[in-house]
Amino acid sequence: MAPSLHQLPAHVPHAHTRVHVVVETPKGGRNKFAFDPDLQVFKLKGVLPEGHSFPYDFGFVPSTLAEDGDPLDVLLLLAAPAFPGCVVEARLIGALEIEQEEKTGETVRNDRLLAVAADSREHKGIHSLADLSNEMLHEIEHFFISYNEAKGQTLRVLRRVGPEQAHALLRQAQH
Repeated sequence: MAPSLHQLPAHVPHAHTRVHVVVETPKGGRNKFAFDPDLQVFKLKGVLPEGHSFPYDFGFVPSTLAEDGDPLDVLLLLAAPAFPGCVVEARLIGALEIEQEEKTGETVRNDRLLAVAADSREHKGIHSLADLSNEMLHEIEHFFISYNEAKGQTLRVLRRVGPEQAHALLRQAQH
């Protein structure tokens, strides 16, 4: 029997600087999908307000567990949207270290890795967050803040980190 998407290896076996990213929500979509490992399907988890959409593909790194109890989140820069369930070999370019207030009032870390498709033509020159414009990073941060506000949650970006720290966060989350 094939492994669940959650059980795929985090790192690509033949290239340990590459990670697997499972896309849940495609770029440009308002529907937030999430993989349900018990049912082995993608479920509609929510709908963004009118005028909001995901700026890039959003998903997770399999075989990881973040502090919020879900796999480690990834925003994947890809020129055209993929589809829910698509597994992409990616290069980590950094992360946003984030604190998020849950509906219970508890504050947890819910970091977001940022990555580019490993074989992307459009993003082959991007190797760290320093290669992105400050405006683009601000817009990504603003998306996550407003997305959480729409759900009645507070999110605070603690800091932006480079690829080395992103890999350290990934190692901490692997199980």
